Amino acid sequence: MTRRNLIVAAAVGSVVVGLGALVGLARHFGVLREDDDDDAGQEGLIRGLRASKVSLQEGLTASEREGQPIAGKFEVERGKLQLSVYTAKDGKFSEVLVDPADGNVAKVEPITKADDLATAQSQSAAMTSAKISLKDAVDKALGEAAGAHVVGVIPNLKEGHPVASVVFLKGERFTIVQQPLD
Repeated sequence: MTRRNLIVAAAVGSVVVGLGALVGLARHFGVLREDDDDDAGQEGLIRGLRASKVSLQEGLTASEREGQPIAGKFEVERGKLQLSVYTAKDGKFSEVLVDPADGNVAKVEPITKADDLATAQSQSAAMTSAKISLKDAVDKALGEAAGAHVVGVIPNLKEGHPVASVVFLKGERFTIVQQPLD
C-alpha cells in the first residue's frame, strides 16, 4: 500500500463526506480492492486481523516511544499482516512497525519521500489541534462498534476541526466511524 493512497484518503476525508469519503478511506485500508500480494486482499486482511493478538490501540501505545502517533493501520504486506503506526517527533516523521503477534516494535523507518512527508505533515497538523489522542478516539469510536476489530485510524481536518476516521471490521463488513478529536 502506498503513501499516495494515504494522501488521497486524507484529502477525501477532509473534503468529501458520505459515500465518497467511505470509498476513499476503504481503498486506503485495502478493503475494496485486492493487492498484488499473494493473499493480500480483503480476505487476507480479515484472516490476519482475526489471528492478531495485538489491537490497534496497543500498537499506538507501543509506538509512543518513537513520537506522537499520527495515524495507524493494519495491512497485508508481502502476504503478511503488519501493524504500521506513523509518528511525529521533533519535526521528523517515522513509520513504526509493530509486531501484531506480540506488540513489540519490530522496526522504525524515517519517512523521507516528499509525498509521504506531505501526508505525515497533514496528519500531524490535524493532531496538533486535537484534544484527545488517537488511542482515546479509537476507544470512543469502539463503543459504537462493540465486538469489532479496529483496522485503522487516520486524522484529518474537517471544516477546521480535527476528526479521526476509524475503520472497523465486524464479521465480514468494514465500516468507518468519524470521531471528533476536539
